[in-house]
Amino acid sequence: MQLQNVKIGFLGTGRMATALATGFTRELLTACQILGADPVAASREQFLRVVGDAAVVGETADPTLSNADIIFLAVKPQVMKSALAALDSLTLSSKLVVSIAAGLTISTLESGLPSGTRLIRVMPNTPCLIGRGACGVSRGSCATDDDEKTVNELLKTVGLVENVPEKLLDAVTGLSGSGPAYVFQIIEALSDGGVQVGLPRDMATRLAAQTVAGAAEMVLQTGEHPAALKDAVTSPGGTTIAAIHEMEKAGVRAALMNAVAASTKRSQELG
Repeated sequence: MQLQNVKIGFLGTGRMATALATGFTRELLTACQILGADPVAASREQFLRVVGDAAVVGETADPTLSNADIIFLAVKPQVMKSALAALDSLTLSSKLVVSIAAGLTISTLESGLPSGTRLIRVMPNTPCLIGRGACGVSRGSCATDDDEKTVNELLKTVGLVENVPEKLLDAVTGLSGSGPAYVFQIIEALSDGGVQVGLPRDMATRLAAQTVAGAAEMVLQTGEHPAALKDAVTSPGGTTIAAIHEMEKAGVRAALMNAVAASTKRSQELG
């Protein structure tokens, strides 16, 4: 699918829809190619403020999304059934449908869509807003290679894309979908530690955030195992090993592993 003239519609204009639309228009599309439908006026207004006034938004899928070539289902899993019903009046045979709802399986979504609907399921995360997201992608039974290629091309404008079997999407949700919240909490805790030892709050937060960002970029750019990078800065009898010892005593590693597992389990329950 050629993206120069394609129209992208969002059913739901909340935070994740806004993040994706912003990313798409940063590199690949223009705001006038973006459509959005949401019954909540405040959500529509925020979407327009961020994406641009040239985007077209309305209260209902019909007629707002009738001209969309690709429709992103960007509503909460709990209201997906009514959201799919809102698409009944649209001709979906010529459209590609992309779900970003956590937990809802391809079979569940396909059962609520007309037979033959081309569907892709995606698990993105909020750093898509700044082009540093992580997205897992799985293809529905009727989607084509070209459909998957198109979605990958769109999502690469907002970050890393991994194509995975659907059985792994709940794990993607547990790790990268919910993961930014874990990292925000880590940054907050590091900042608190900096304040405890005398740093001003704003400085402590900047140093904590930059440290996390820099360390993450080293993993991505070097391709080295995180343990090897950790060992490289852990001198015998030094400050870092003293700190790591305290983290191990507090169970930080286990807590993060358990967080991923708990989020994965909840994603499975939502499905």
